[in-house]
Amino acid sequence: VQLQASGGGLVQSGGSLRLSCAASGEIFGISVMGWYRQAPDKQRELVASVTSGGLTNYADSVKGRFTISRHNAKNTVYLQMNSLKPEDTAVYYCAARQGTIRVVPTDYSYWGQGTQVTVSS
Repeated sequence: VQLQASGGGLVQSGGSLRLSCAASGEIFGISVMGWYRQAPDKQRELVASVTSGGLTNYADSVKGRFTISRHNAKNTVYLQMNSLKPEDTAVYYCAARQGTIRVVPTDYSYWGQGTQVTVSS
């Protein structure tokens, strides 16, 4: 399974960005796709995840500001990020796994390359 992420960039505080992640390869059985982020000198943390059935899970810090969605036919997951804050600055990674929703990064088998999101104050 290959994951190709795109959509990062530089935005001012309060602005918006949309990240996309397209899956390809042996994608049969991939049930959960999600986004993680890692800021300098911090651990990688879950941002949001979504199952093929539409069940979502969000980090408390992004609830009400970020929305994860999934287009199953396109094997693509999106992360709409609104009201961005400087503390959202990080490298964002797309991830995928078979089975149920998990939070711990090591439970995800497949990872895309990171995309940098920088929010200026």
